[in-house]
Amino acid sequence: MYGLVNKAIEDMVRSQFGEATWKAIKQKAALEMDTFISMEGYPDDVTHKLVKAASEILGLSAADIMQAFGEFWVTYTAQEGYGEMLEMSGDNLPEFLENLDSLHARVGVIFPQLQPPSFDCTDQTEEALSLHYHSKREGLAPMVIGLVKGLGTRFDTEVEVTQTQSREEGADHDEFSIKYQQS
Repeated sequence: MYGLVNKAIEDMVRSQFGEATWKAIKQKAALEMDTFISMEGYPDDVTHKLVKAASEILGLSAADIMQAFGEFWVTYTAQEGYGEMLEMSGDNLPEFLENLDSLHARVGVIFPQLQPPSFDCTDQTEEALSLHYHSKREGLAPMVIGLVKGLGTRFDTEVEVTQTQSREEGADHDEFSIKYQQS
């Protein structure tokens, strides 16, 4: 994963739990680097070590941390200079979710080694849809739940996300039922 992801985890921990907690997590994860460089690629294992260490230090499940990170990511990327790209991707939650693959294609121009997931929406109604998540990476489905909740906040939309199908339970991809209502 690119350093931008690990840098965002660092910023989330620092802003919500303080510098001492970040140092404890970094030490527990046995990471040697002092800083993460946004545009540099890092092995996925670095991110997994950070999440595992954060889980142990904070007493939260890895899934809870990934969900919180997903929510944080929406605001973080907008503040880190990607807000315009986000704005081009949709004016409301369902439109944005429909355009996630296009957003990732645009991001891939900036991050050429990006291995993005793929999303598609089915069964769309005025207040619900099914979101299908396809990824080569393991364990990121909770982050998708957080992302959708973060997008709900971004679009001033009440959102309820339920995972209905899981790769960890043998499905070929993760699927989420999303119910939403514009405030």
